[in-house]
Amino acid sequence: MIPIAEEITVPSPPKRVWEIVSDPAAVVSCIRGAELGRAHDDGSFDGSLVVGFGGIRVRFSARVALELDESERSGRLTARGRDGQGATRFTSTAVFQVVEDPATGGSRVTTHGEVRLSGKLAPLIESGAGAVVTRMARDFSAELIERCAEPEKTSTGFAQARVDVRSARRPLLLRIKTWWSRLLSGKGAARDSTTAQ
Repeated sequence: MIPIAEEITVPSPPKRVWEIVSDPAAVVSCIRGAELGRAHDDGSFDGSLVVGFGGIRVRFSARVALELDESERSGRLTARGRDGQGATRFTSTAVFQVVEDPATGGSRVTTHGEVRLSGKLAPLIESGAGAVVTRMARDFSAELIERCAEPEKTSTGFAQARVDVRSARRPLLLRIKTWWSRLLSGKGAARDSTTAQ
């Protein structure tokens, strides 16, 4: 059995973090080696994950079910599957929740659960699981923080771009205005001289 107990601090509000962690496609995009498969009528979906254990890379395929409680910003994930050769089977359960972090003004994502393995690769996988889980949690944390910050980056980027464009336009607009003023004043002078004749 491989225990799961992780806590991630994210410098974004709980509402934004929940948008990501409650969306399977967004979560999968945060996990290196993970792919999302087809959805089933009962709400479950297929997924796969390639994991490296020492020099061995194992591809697991699973049927995943996700239950969400939006009011509590919590969820329960269950998965059942096997590796590509059928030598190792697993079942996994995990409960996660997004809560506000008063200390930082951001959020904390807590996850608790376990993975149970059976089959000939189980001892090898379990022996290297600690390092693998730590690495995956670190990578997921970095990706989640980046994904949660994307709208803020984008809006800031657009705002900065608008400022830069306005700044770049000012000299050009000033030159056009000056040229137009000269043109109009020249025409006015020409009209004045014609009237005088």
